[in-house]
Amino acid sequence: MQFSLWLALVGAGTLISFTPGAGAINTMSNALNSGFRRSIWGILGQQAALLIHIVIVALGVGLLVASSPLAFNIIRFAGAGYLVYLGIRQFLAKPTLDPERAQALRHEPRWSMFRRGLWVNILNPKAIVFFLAFLPQFIRVDRPMLPQYLIVAATVVVIDVLVMWFFFAGTARSFQRFTRDAEGQRVLNRVFGVLFVGVGVLLAVIH
Repeated sequence: MQFSLWLALVGAGTLISFTPGAGAINTMSNALNSGFRRSIWGILGQQAALLIHIVIVALGVGLLVASSPLAFNIIRFAGAGYLVYLGIRQFLAKPTLDPERAQALRHEPRWSMFRRGLWVNILNPKAIVFFLAFLPQFIRVDRPMLPQYLIVAATVVVIDVLVMWFFFAGTARSFQRFTRDAEGQRVLNRVFGVLFVGVGVLLAVIH
């Protein structure tokens, strides 16, 4: 891949990562509930989903999903339903001032955080459609395909990890002071609950 083309990929990938969405909301929620360091497990789950989307597009399956209204809608409504479920659960979560219970919540299993991040991103058919439009801009058909896809995947994943962890999870640190009392926790739970539900509804209604 030419260096100038790679720079364009870095620029596009950075803009995409900074665009708020379900992944950003999930990352900030994890950072608030489990801490900055442990939020990386949810981010890694989101990256696994991103890699799956790239593989799907590279194998040509993405085109089938994008061109099949039934397949697209099944994935779309499943993703929307999952986000709404996460939103309602967050909205109804009770404040935790008991030290032992709060400590248990902050130590959510890594696999649980990884799995949630995976589902948040993978159940988004619009990501597949996006990559169908995005990836061809940086792939040259007259050159070996595998090395190009590996470079694209590595670049996009590294950028997204850095943005999610150091920007969105880092931003969540500024809200930590609100978690010290019951009212602050209740407000944050409702804010992030509404955000999850809002993104889920948008995924369901916007074609």
